Amino acid sequence: MVCGGSASPKGLIKTFQDKFKVPYIVGYGMTETSPIVSLSNYTSAIDDWTEEEKLDIRATQGLTVPLLHTEVVNENGVVPWDGQTMGELRVRGPWIAHEYYKDERSLDAFKDGWLYTGDIAVVTPEGYIKITDRTKDLIKSGGEWISSVELENTLMTHEAVFEAAVIAIPHEKWQERPLACVVLNEGKAATKEELISYLEGQFAKWWLPDDIVFVNEIPKTSVGKFLKAKLREELKDYRVNI
Repeated sequence: MVCGGSASPKGLIKTFQDKFKVPYIVGYGMTETSPIVSLSNYTSAIDDWTEEEKLDIRATQGLTVPLLHTEVVNENGVVPWDGQTMGELRVRGPWIAHEYYKDERSLDAFKDGWLYTGDIAVVTPEGYIKITDRTKDLIKSGGEWISSVELENTLMTHEAVFEAAVIAIPHEKWQERPLACVVLNEGKAATKEELISYLEGQFAKWWLPDDIVFVNEIPKTSVGKFLKAKLREELKDYRVNI
């Protein structure tokens, strides 16, 4: 199975590979990339890694395919391959679009032969691209970036959680803070404290959501992606009661 679109939670990958014995590969691309940019295939360099370490690699967007060139850049230039430093992913190559037809968005998206994807990513030491967020969904807290996608995917590995979407809410001191919107699995129960405790140890303390809101459903686009713009609008006046 090759999966694209939103990032694949590790729990989903593990279920297909372990329970159903279906090989699972994550791919990344856009309409503008016609369509493929990368695939999370294993290399011989990770043959002796543990299954959990391999699962971390499988959940990335993968290695850049031949003939394409990718870079992750921020205000300091091309980021190091340390798996931690975030920046915007840009792509160039023979099948990458070079402009939008009669659309002013071309000025921001296409520069010096590069397509700026609008996706925030890191690069692992092995060269695997890992999308951490969209530029519009990234949470900027106290001058640091927090990945809503990483928080969502980890929450969705909890046995009681069916879906989770994390959005930014305004904060007087820190500019923005994460708020998690969670749909529970039918017949399951979990508290805010339980879910935040589940995240502790996996993320820095300042990454943890300030609050968790339990909802019946998360709004989605026509192709099933979380519609975070609608969530942000619905919760624009939400303030954490601490």
